[in-house]
Amino acid sequence: MKTRFLIHFALLTNIALSCQTATSQKSTAPNGNSAQKNENLNTTDLQQQLEQIAARANGHVGVAAVVLESGESVSLNAQDHYPMQSVYKLPIGMAVMKQVEAGKLALEQQVSVTANDFINPGQYSPIRDKNPKGVVLTVSELLRYAIAESDGTASDVLMRLTGGPQLIQSYLTGLDIDDWQILNTEKEIGRDWLTQYRNWATPYAAVKLLRALHERRGMTEPTKDLILKLMIESIPGAKRLKGLLPAGTVVAHKTGTSGARDGMAAATNDIGIITLPNGNHLAIAVLVSDSKADDATRENVIARIAQAIWKRDSVGTVLR
Repeated sequence: MKTRFLIHFALLTNIALSCQTATSQKSTAPNGNSAQKNENLNTTDLQQQLEQIAARANGHVGVAAVVLESGESVSLNAQDHYPMQSVYKLPIGMAVMKQVEAGKLALEQQVSVTANDFINPGQYSPIRDKNPKGVVLTVSELLRYAIAESDGTASDVLMRLTGGPQLIQSYLTGLDIDDWQILNTEKEIGRDWLTQYRNWATPYAAVKLLRALHERRGMTEPTKDLILKLMIESIPGAKRLKGLLPAGTVVAHKTGTSGARDGMAAATNDIGIITLPNGNHLAIAVLVSDSKADDATRENVIARIAQAIWKRDSVGTVLR
């Protein structure tokens, strides 16, 4: 079965998914002949479709996607910076597991979470809401809260356990991911609207992280399985990447969402690994920033972009 995807260009120069500037090239069919125009398969049609979908957000939309087994790829504004919000919980969780494997932390290690650890009112934290006086949780439980439930308190506690933002940044650097900046805790981001813009990533960098997870770079198989399990069980974002895909599609993903100010939402994001019908894996990041559209429209933009890529069944040319 052919990969349900369209775009192919040299996004990857090595196994780490090095990002390059894409340039247009002539579309060819698998036998080397020029591809015939088809309203469902030609590149111009897909480019226009993605741009039209993105325009509905009335903001700035970035897309990067790659079939991890083949390198077939597509991007749109993928080298621009987007505020991450809770998407950054994924590298935090991966960095925690790195320390678990090194023996510096243990999954069953108990951690005291006090009221001083709670993020601000208005920020999402089931831990805070269920335990207003504090609670003792294991590292394993904190990971589940942070990744599967996107709990900001859990994320901040895990960041503290690893040694702070600089240690998370060092972890990303060790994976050869440069276009991702983590400087602040969730609590700090919640105190100042502009701080979220200092904690950014490019769609390319997000896909590089997903590739590192899929390829088990610097981690054991059990660690990979645990992180992916938590991403598959993720509660937020049911109407984003997976919203318009066929029922039963396996989507391991991590969302990120800001509030809105003056009718503008700073971040509506979803990144993940989608298992395709032929068993291949599509790593995709769709990041929407500074959008004046309502919640339902922003989520639908992400879902429609994922669906448009999913539906493609051939190799085309480069998107800018």
